[in-house]
Amino acid sequence: MLTLQFIPYSDIESLTLDQKIKKLLGVVKNEKIVVMEGRLKKTEEAELIKATMENISNKFKGIEISVVYPENKTETLGKKLKSGLAELLLGERQGLTVIGPATLIKEIKKNPDKIQLLTAEKKRKRKK
Repeated sequence: MLTLQFIPYSDIESLTLDQKIKKLLGVVKNEKIVVMEGRLKKTEEAELIKATMENISNKFKGIEISVVYPENKTETLGKKLKSGLAELLLGERQGLTVIGPATLIKEIKKNPDKIQLLTAEKKRKRKK
């Protein structure tokens, strides 16, 4: 069974970097796919990847991560200033981040406004 867990931005915005990583990796290690409102900062994403590499084992093979951040290239200067001010005040709320276990996610294809998530079939253990 495929399980998605939605994490609103408000659940992680006040957490420290270590707490964010612990929360996200905890969900992914339970073989759930995180759908998070907003996105991590580049430094936070790098630390998440670093922490993932330190946690790789026979059971946990790593993560796949992708961010959808729709950008309107035809925005007027006024709209760009308005969205920049909103981001400054509200943080990294725009966009959507998907993080899942590498054993479950086969491939993530993205374009500016959508994600296609291809999952691998989970091998079932045979009963003897």
